[in-house]
Amino acid sequence: MAIDRVCEILERLIAFPTISSASNLDLVAWVEAFLEEAGFSVTRIPSACGNKAGLLARFGEGEGGALLSAHTDVVPVEGQAWSRDPFKLHEENGRLYGRGATDMKGFIACVLALAETSRERQPKRPVMIALSFDEEVGCRGIPQMIDHVIPTLGRPDFAIVGEPTLMRPAIGHKGKASYHAVCHGTPGHSAMAPKFQNALHLAADLIMALRAEQARLMAEGARDRECDPPCSTVHAGILRGGKALNIVPDRADVDFEIRHLAAETPGDILGSVRAGLPDGIEITETGAYPGLDTDPQDPALRPVMEALDEAVPLKLAFGTEAGFFSHLGLPTVVCGPGTMDDGHQPDESIAIDQLVACLAFLKRISGAQP
Repeated sequence: MAIDRVCEILERLIAFPTISSASNLDLVAWVEAFLEEAGFSVTRIPSACGNKAGLLARFGEGEGGALLSAHTDVVPVEGQAWSRDPFKLHEENGRLYGRGATDMKGFIACVLALAETSRERQPKRPVMIALSFDEEVGCRGIPQMIDHVIPTLGRPDFAIVGEPTLMRPAIGHKGKASYHAVCHGTPGHSAMAPKFQNALHLAADLIMALRAEQARLMAEGARDRECDPPCSTVHAGILRGGKALNIVPDRADVDFEIRHLAAETPGDILGSVRAGLPDGIEITETGAYPGLDTDPQDPALRPVMEALDEAVPLKLAFGTEAGFFSHLGLPTVVCGPGTMDDGHQPDESIAIDQLVACLAFLKRISGAQP
């Protein structure tokens, strides 16, 4: 059965511990050989550090086609209470367990199972594949690949990013920008604290400015009722500072993020935050990815919508790489097996029937012969 092959491929993919902090080159080499054996032309895109890589692959002649995209990295397992080996596939009660089963090696397994039959089934339109790296640490890999996509593969009719959506088409999500702030103070003895600039006080000023900006966005910012929450958000996630209670700290660090609706830009939101800050706070952007705002009525997406059992569009709370493909002018939707409720969790798993549905969907959008 076709689903048995999907499970076999998924077992092999999960055995590669491609946590974002580690190399993915072993997995890339295995997939590269797999796709070349299946008749695909394959191009490896090395990372800037040389320790990772992405893949671009194509099968079929002619214009247009379907681009299927996924990331190869997974989140860590340390500190999570797994009841089984996270890098060994385990089946139980109709579910497959393992790190990345849902996010998002299950989708990759379906894509590779489709690819393996391409010579035999001869899809009606070209099939293209983009596999990235470092998505889980802020979509840092796809910017190194995106300018190669169309020159290497040609221009597809549409792109599918296979993040878990229970096989429903997601047409939008917020963009994100992350920042690191260094608050510069002057050291001194705490007995004379008022004579010195306390870096933690500056950090508190920044955090209060972020809270004030969040209140403003909730009260008068842009709205999208299909998003939850329906406004752009700001969030301070990490605060570090101070060495001893009796020393005025000369440095404090704050990591924060902005998740913005399509109608707003992180630059404008950050500008509002900066406006009320005192001197001594240095803010640097550490990462960003664009949002997604796809028109579900785009004629190019008709084959996608018609191939789905449940084609009611939705918007996502989490971010994806889809905005990068959309910015190339490609009609892009996020659609894949499983749900993010199972992603990033101990004992991550995916329902086998979701993989069945995904493989059937991929066959339909590729026009593969039955």
